Amino acid sequence: MTASFGWPAAGQGVSFGWGPVEARALAPAAACVVVVDVLSFTTAVGVAVEGGTAVHPYRWRDASARAYARERDAVLAVGRREADAAHPWSLSPAALRAAPAPDRLVLPSPNGSTIAVEAAAGRATVVAAALRNRTAVAHWLAARGHGSAERPLAVIAAGERWPDGSLRPALEDLLGAGAVLAALRAAVPGLTLTPEATAAATLWDATEDPAAALRGCDSGRELYEYGYPQDVEVAAETDSSTTVPVLVDGAFQEAP
Repeated sequence: MTASFGWPAAGQGVSFGWGPVEARALAPAAACVVVVDVLSFTTAVGVAVEGGTAVHPYRWRDASARAYARERDAVLAVGRREADAAHPWSLSPAALRAAPAPDRLVLPSPNGSTIAVEAAAGRATVVAAALRNRTAVAHWLAARGHGSAERPLAVIAAGERWPDGSLRPALEDLLGAGAVLAALRAAVPGLTLTPEATAAATLWDATEDPAAALRGCDSGRELYEYGYPQDVEVAAETDSSTTVPVLVDGAFQEAP
């Protein structure tokens, strides 16, 4: 049986999906798309925007990214291992927290950043969410009526990539999406979620220790093994932030 992707059945205003392909399928019918890439794009965006930096998402860290940053008079984030005292800006949330805050930062990422760029191609409002701001994002969405039949909402978990470039579903992003969805469901009684969105929210509600889950999942263990445990710890700071980054004119900025 061949799957047919598209907007869910009438009356279901909140959907959940994975990666850039499903973002492309769901975004055209959505009034708002929430991107979740806990380790580490959307956590890094939240930390940078809290510090007053406008964050430009970009698909790849290559020569075109350097040109894109120059055109916008922005700092280009480098790989974690390339960062140094002279250029401390990378995808590492812990490093961004410690670094001086630039006015503008280009933050390439093949997962969360790519989804943000895909979603921005349509009419939808694009929001960056993680565990740190999950309740703030949910309340912001609820206050604007997102998730209703009139203002449909798509929550997209970024996931990771296998060596062949295909999507690898990632527990941290499923938990992050579920955290936002659970908070939104609590804020809006009677909210109608697709079964996929309901399952993600239910997983979050059933997770006794989200921080331990982040440390123990594949992506968390990788960051610990590579020497970046603080990035996992920053990402695990559930509800520590009230900042809601919204994509405006190509850059994530704090929502009013």
